Amino acid sequence: MSSASTTTTPVAPRRAAFSDPGYQAFVILRTGFTVAPILFGLDKFANLLVDWPTYLAPWVNNIVPGSAQAAMYAVGAIEIIAGLAVAVAPRFGGWLVAGWLAGIIVNLLTIPGYYDVALRDFGLLLGAVALARLAQRYHGKRQPH
Repeated sequence: MSSASTTTTPVAPRRAAFSDPGYQAFVILRTGFTVAPILFGLDKFANLLVDWPTYLAPWVNNIVPGSAQAAMYAVGAIEIIAGLAVAVAPRFGGWLVAGWLAGIIVNLLTIPGYYDVALRDFGLLLGAVALARLAQRYHGKRQPH
């Protein structure tokens, strides 16, 4: 008769990891860049927060097939995927979100009156890059037992 042994992670090392300010920053950024893109992506289908097609530059609307709302459906799907990528693989997902934000910034800089939103998105881009860099250190690394 054999007994199955279970491995549990002691509480002390986990507590020590959570007391590390760098790890705390990683967890905060990972959570934010998982939740926000998913919620904003879902809202592209409902337009509850804002009328999203108004954020699409006319030149972009002219090169994408279909309507601006149809483009927002594609944008929403990509944002949901980006949020899930951050949740599963933040080293990759952080860079994916940063690249996506760079595209959004270019779009917004070509619409007069949206420069403030572009600047805000630049700050988010920096946060996504910081997440990717912190994930290099903290994600997938087993904590000592």
